[in-house]
Amino acid sequence: MKRKGLYILIALALGGAGAVHAQDNTSTATPTSTTPSYDGRWYIAPTVGGYYNDSDRHTNSTQFYYGLGFGRFFSPNFSLDFFADRTKRTVDTSAGGGRWSNNNYGVAARYYFLDWTAWRPYLLGAVMGSQHHNSFDNGWDPAAEVGVGLSKTITDSSDFRVEGGYRYDWDDKTQPNKNGYGDWFLGVSIVSRFGEPAAAPVVAPPPPPPPDCSKQFRNGVNLCDNKCPDLPEGTIVGPDGCPQKVVIDLRGVNFKFDRPKKGEKDIAKSLAEPSKDSLAILDQAVDTLQRYPQVHVTVAGYTDGVGTAEYNQGLSERRAKIVYDYLTAHGIDASRLEGPIGHGKNDPIDTNDTEAGRARNRRTELQVQQ
Repeated sequence: MKRKGLYILIALALGGAGAVHAQDNTSTATPTSTTPSYDGRWYIAPTVGGYYNDSDRHTNSTQFYYGLGFGRFFSPNFSLDFFADRTKRTVDTSAGGGRWSNNNYGVAARYYFLDWTAWRPYLLGAVMGSQHHNSFDNGWDPAAEVGVGLSKTITDSSDFRVEGGYRYDWDDKTQPNKNGYGDWFLGVSIVSRFGEPAAAPVVAPPPPPPPDCSKQFRNGVNLCDNKCPDLPEGTIVGPDGCPQKVVIDLRGVNFKFDRPKKGEKDIAKSLAEPSKDSLAILDQAVDTLQRYPQVHVTVAGYTDGVGTAEYNQGLSERRAKIVYDYLTAHGIDASRLEGPIGHGKNDPIDTNDTEAGRARNRRTELQVQQ
């Protein structure tokens, strides 16, 4: 029985190492996407079970044992227990009778498979010191065990586990002609963790969904491109949605003296030569108004200082009106235009004492409403 049990002990150890190696290779080839959680609190594990004894002991073939473990998980798949257990055997009458008790103190390692909350098979390995008391000898010897088990978490703080295996005791003193004993065992434990469980990790709320770029606008700018989305509606903004001062400069759009005449519709005939330069400036103003659809302007006309105030008032109004008509004819909605307004010879921008100064005063302005 001794030799056969030792062979079985070696076979179980080699098989357990192979299983662990196989799982390591599998996990390397196909890594999981998440790390399983585990409870790292310390626990106690009362145990009861039974032995099927080595026949070389010359004792009753079966008996109970009981013990207590103390340990914890150090990873989702690995736990370590310090334990003590005790059993008593009745020696056969033919071998002298009496009692043979063993107190064992050691450390056991368990390697678990599958997820934390599943029924988890595991491998068991332990080393210990075995203290024996009998009519032949009282002393200590080393011992070791290997086995397999099954564990299941049943509450937040407790597990159920059942395990079986083979324990070998190198006792060479109890019987002078015997050297070591191998026993099969089966045990049941209730693992009870103590202390407060670890707080569950705080899960960050999911980020808000991105805005629907196809539908949401602010001040005419798509929210996905808008860097200043909190501005009030109607604010004049640039392509990035931030405030922008729009200036529409019509300097260079100058009129011939005493033009346009009453009823004149063609603006080109009223503009100072070369008229194409003035028309290019007006076209740029149209483009600016089209790019900033929220912009409103006042169309105002002015004259030089030659002539009466009454005549110049009418002339300035005709200048404002012909520019107003040019803008609406080129796609600018009249709702965005205030006027036309004439200011006569008021508010000159240059002197009226020179021809060049008077030419600059004969003008129309687009005054942006901020």
